[in-house]
Amino acid sequence: MTAARPRAEDFLELVNRARRGGLKLYIGFAAGVGKTYRMLEEAHALQKRGVDVVLGFIEPHTRAETLALVPGLEVVPRRCVEYRAVTIEEMDVDAILARKPAICIVDEIPHTNAPGSKNKKRYQDVQELLAAGINVIGALNIQHLESLNDVVTKVSGVAIHETVPDRFLKEAVQVVNLDLAVEDLLERLKSGKIYQPEKVPWALDHFFKDANLATLRELALREVAESIERQSESKARTAAGEARGVHGRVMVCMSSYPPHAETLLRKGSRMAGRLSGDWFVVYVETPRETPERIDAEAQRHLLGNIELARELGAEVVRLRARDPVPALIDFARSHDVGHIVIGRSAQPWWRQWLGRSVPLRLLQEAYDFDVHVVAMAKEPRT
Repeated sequence: MTAARPRAEDFLELVNRARRGGLKLYIGFAAGVGKTYRMLEEAHALQKRGVDVVLGFIEPHTRAETLALVPGLEVVPRRCVEYRAVTIEEMDVDAILARKPAICIVDEIPHTNAPGSKNKKRYQDVQELLAAGINVIGALNIQHLESLNDVVTKVSGVAIHETVPDRFLKEAVQVVNLDLAVEDLLERLKSGKIYQPEKVPWALDHFFKDANLATLRELALREVAESIERQSESKARTAAGEARGVHGRVMVCMSSYPPHAETLLRKGSRMAGRLSGDWFVVYVETPRETPERIDAEAQRHLLGNIELARELGAEVVRLRARDPVPALIDFARSHDVGHIVIGRSAQPWWRQWLGRSVPLRLLQEAYDFDVHVVAMAKEPRT
């Protein structure tokens, strides 16, 4: 299923209704599906209609077809950053803000900016433009979505280090999937239309394997379909005057040092996205885990997990209680939570057998909630 090609005016109709800048995202499942090409096509179409559009950052990767679409469009000069004797070119956010176009085209949104930049990540640059009332058309691949990080790494064997939080995708007023048959994409790769010839054999042996691409394509199709469904449901609820996400809210229970926190948080994020609801990450600080008593390594991991939870779009809540179970259940009842997400207990079998582990007690006592126990791979703590 390929999304119908939207007209250039469709995006304008959407953004004209909002005070804040509107975000349109082109989503692909791999390099070479045509994201940059389509953004440049749309930029030309908008310009012909008299719209003030500029290229904030475009990465054509020396592809002739893409490069041919750059002339005739205004390009905001990049900002040069010196780092370790190397000159790095970054998008100049301040120059775009000063220029204040109606629409700015931004490529490679998951990119990490050079040290010393105004924002750490390019998606944060985009958020700054949106806050200033500048509309943005951008692009990213599905494997760069934070909540899919574990899935993509497991499937492809390739670690993805540059990601964007799921909440960024939810900010988009329009999401377009650029679909392409895997066979056609591989043909483009082999003919040198994606990477330089010397890079093709490595790509075929690593990321561009048939099975990897098929899985990523399925993830992209599903994510865009769910994004459209979320927007439709949100509009329907708004029209009906219903509260957003009531009884669909998700609560992820996090301990101070869970062995698989990232997996737990990402699965919670995915569930909340499918339910179109708010979600919470709740940590209960017991007397033995106060700041002056908690182990330094556990404290470091806890802070890292809290940062990841916020990146994924969760509201992080820290409670204080001697017994975490009633505190978690009380919070869930008072905040219209419908789904409680927990990881498997890392406690010794005998303690679980005695019924004292938090996950087992939640299963027994949170009888009026859907309790989801997340499967975890058997890996040592790092």
